[in-house]
Amino acid sequence: MKSLRGLLSALVVVLAVGVAAPFSAVMAQDAPRAAPTGEAAESAPLAAPTQSVDVSSSTVAPNARGISIIDMFIRADPLVKGVFIVLVLASFWSWVIIINKGLAMSSLERKATRFEKIFWSGKPLDELFQQFSANNDHPLSATFVAGVREWRRAFEHGAPSEAVLAGTKDRVEKAMSVTISRETDAVEKSISFLATVASTSPFVGLFGTVWGIMNSFTAIAGQHNTSLAVVAPGIAEALFATAMGLLAAIPAAIFYNRYVGEIGRYVNRLYAFSDELSAILSRQLDEKAR
Repeated sequence: MKSLRGLLSALVVVLAVGVAAPFSAVMAQDAPRAAPTGEAAESAPLAAPTQSVDVSSSTVAPNARGISIIDMFIRADPLVKGVFIVLVLASFWSWVIIINKGLAMSSLERKATRFEKIFWSGKPLDELFQQFSANNDHPLSATFVAGVREWRRAFEHGAPSEAVLAGTKDRVEKAMSVTISRETDAVEKSISFLATVASTSPFVGLFGTVWGIMNSFTAIAGQHNTSLAVVAPGIAEALFATAMGLLAAIPAAIFYNRYVGEIGRYVNRLYAFSDELSAILSRQLDEKAR
């Protein structure tokens, strides 16, 4: 009996050892190994990873591409394109007027200075009249010719009597005043266009801005997407329309104010000359009527 129990005990021990040995081997393979230390760690090569790394899901940001003015114009709404074209044409024509008026005012100032130098040189009025009536190419000489022509008409039938002196002086002054008004209108020609562009271009650009923003919100509602890729083009078009309005308005406003001041000073110069000429002609009328 005792021998049977001993045999059974030995059999159980053998079975337990046989089952535990493979399990211990598997656990030993899965357990992390300690990093080597010392010289072995410095000289040992790095082991390559045994598992493949999936890089297909990694995200790489695309290169941002700038939006040029031409791209914005091509992609813009037809109404916004119309706003761009109107503002470009207004700006172009404004610069044509600005350059042309600047050259014209410089020429008028030079001719006026040369005329006054000749006028006050002491030449007789009849000689000056013959000289400038054939070359009447600026407002100051036109005013002189108009006044002297009316003054000469008073002597066509001899010396005027004192009864008609007052009427003659009045006609001379009116002739010069009408000439100044006509020449002033010619000098101020096209200046009103600069005022119109300066006052209306910002509002035209603002209209394009509002329309571009409306298109942006429409795109958001249609795509159910609020990302910058959807919103940015419309906002860029809107802001560019505002910039175009300011680009047309600012130079027009600056040069309009400048030319208004220059024309005002030139007109005052014309009126001052007409007063001096009227005094000279009135004095000579009084002398010849005696």
